[in-house]
Amino acid sequence: MPGENLGITVKKEEDFSRWYTELVRKGEFMDQRTPVRGCDVFMPWGYAIWEEIMHAADRMFKDHGVKNAYFPTLIPESLLTKEAEHFEGFTPEVAWVTEAGNEKLSERLALRPTSETIMYYMFSQWIRSYRDLPLRINQWVNVFRWETKATRPFLRSREFLWQEGHTAHRTLDEANQEVMDMIQIYSKIFREYAALPFLVLRRTEGDKFAGALYTVAFDSFVAETGRMIQIGTVHNLGQNFAKPFDVKFLDKDGKEKYVWQTSWGISTRLIGAILAIHGDDKGAILPPRLAPIQVVIIPIVFKGKDDMVLSAARELYQRIREMGIRVELDDRDEYTAGWKFNHWELKGVPLRIEIGPRDVQNGGFTAVRRDTGEKIFVKREELERIKELLEEIQKDLLRRAEEKLEQNIVTVETMEEAKKAVQERKIVRTYWCGDPKCEEHVKEELDGAEIRGTKFLEIEVPENKKCVVCGREATQVVYIAKSY
Repeated sequence: MPGENLGITVKKEEDFSRWYTELVRKGEFMDQRTPVRGCDVFMPWGYAIWEEIMHAADRMFKDHGVKNAYFPTLIPESLLTKEAEHFEGFTPEVAWVTEAGNEKLSERLALRPTSETIMYYMFSQWIRSYRDLPLRINQWVNVFRWETKATRPFLRSREFLWQEGHTAHRTLDEANQEVMDMIQIYSKIFREYAALPFLVLRRTEGDKFAGALYTVAFDSFVAETGRMIQIGTVHNLGQNFAKPFDVKFLDKDGKEKYVWQTSWGISTRLIGAILAIHGDDKGAILPPRLAPIQVVIIPIVFKGKDDMVLSAARELYQRIREMGIRVELDDRDEYTAGWKFNHWELKGVPLRIEIGPRDVQNGGFTAVRRDTGEKIFVKREELERIKELLEEIQKDLLRRAEEKLEQNIVTVETMEEAKKAVQERKIVRTYWCGDPKCEEHVKEELDGAEIRGTKFLEIEVPENKKCVVCGREATQVVYIAKSY
């Protein structure tokens, strides 16, 4: 923001919390200075990243046969309480509307914490026959979770944006296949667009989505804090919602049956993960495929030669734009080139192009990678090199993040080793008997770290391994860490 100290004043490794707060504010991603804590403003730069995520994900969803719709924000309390386990899981986070105008409402209305209840109420009216299945509906909306913990932009807030997909199927096998299909789609979004590595973990019974048969989550990792961050979830809901909401269909055999359901979602927390994992001491580093501006051109002007440089910069801007690259020409004359370098580095633009008199005379320009700072001279006739550099940045961001994730997983066999690993901000890989009491003991003993789950559909348990807590025979390999 012009007029304030542009750069970040602390190092990421030394004070992550302050670094992150400065990055979000000074990079103009989000503004927390609103009257309601946790209900923040997505500034244009931050929202533009969400738009890129929406565009990429929406194409994949539609290719999978998903249709978009919109359901009401307000949900009657009687509807929200229909699935008891689900309601109990969300009760502490629900924000209620009790008055309209000057009149008290006859029934409390919940501000949507999630939309299973209102959507399945409608599904029960839409689905009649097996010919209506599978039904795949998605909505891009805001939701409210009245967090009592300290809020943090993108990572933990009371109001956030997300997509929530909800499906209905004839059989359990079809619902299980839907889970697998969505894991593949989400994996592509996270790896190929956000450049984020992750563990695909089946949550424990005590940590699954309220009302689900089982939950599969994507956990990425912020090494500087030693915390995992959930960037997406897929739930098989079984028939746990179909029965209370009476979502039935007439099958081919003439019998009336309940549908099998799934739900899945990613939220603007993904933006927080991108900033936290890829960013450095200069600011954000955005993966090119999600960057609102992929290339910024900065003319280096000198008195007497500014017309020549500006003309070359404008021509270059047009040519790059015609290549389908999101490009910005920063020819503002009220700021120095150095100020502009810092400004766009802070915002995370993947590639900067510097063009001065010498570059023009040499028939090219200098490209600077945001992730490494490497400078590459590119000839005017070699513009395809820009696309190549963007792809290299995209792949290198993922590679480096993957390496960091793998380096921070530590396999242990005792609670003493687990405590040490958690203190060193590592992800603990260890063995568990499956007893919920041992799961609770982990939370109590490891300073807030918890069992995040087991690798989905992977059998990892070697013979003769004992539960890290009780010493009985282990039935699962689990991953333990603190989380956001």
